[in-house]
Amino acid sequence: LGTPCLIHQPSYNMFNRWIEDGLLETLKDEKIGCIVFSPLAQGLLSGKYLNGIPEESRAAKPHGFLKEQHVTEDKINKIKKLGALAEERGQSIAQLAIAWVLRDKTVTSALFGASNTEQIKEIVAVQNNLMFSESELCAIEKILA
Repeated sequence: LGTPCLIHQPSYNMFNRWIEDGLLETLKDEKIGCIVFSPLAQGLLSGKYLNGIPEESRAAKPHGFLKEQHVTEDKINKIKKLGALAEERGQSIAQLAIAWVLRDKTVTSALFGASNTEQIKEIVAVQNNLMFSESELCAIEKILA
């Protein structure tokens, strides 16, 4: 039809970084926007799983993408460390995770799901602190390694 690609919508979060292996650079070169989904890793990066799997959560249900086996001790330990960094920044874990996916200017938007208005307000407030220092980015890389 002759219409160029205007946006690409990949999954992207701190635990799913495949788009960093060339896709972001290609999108930038081609001037294509990138609207990511699952920036909170299906809720893992919301902090809701820090004390186990809540009964009514995604991971407790037999369907969907987040399974109980995805909620690993290693990931929970990383999320706890990210939580400490988020607290230093005056943010929640979810806000840190959203700000992190938006740190690359090629990522123009991040789609997230919310169960209530409080969650929406929390995520919208991330716009008050989107920037990271080099030391914060290094700390995040170290945690995620």
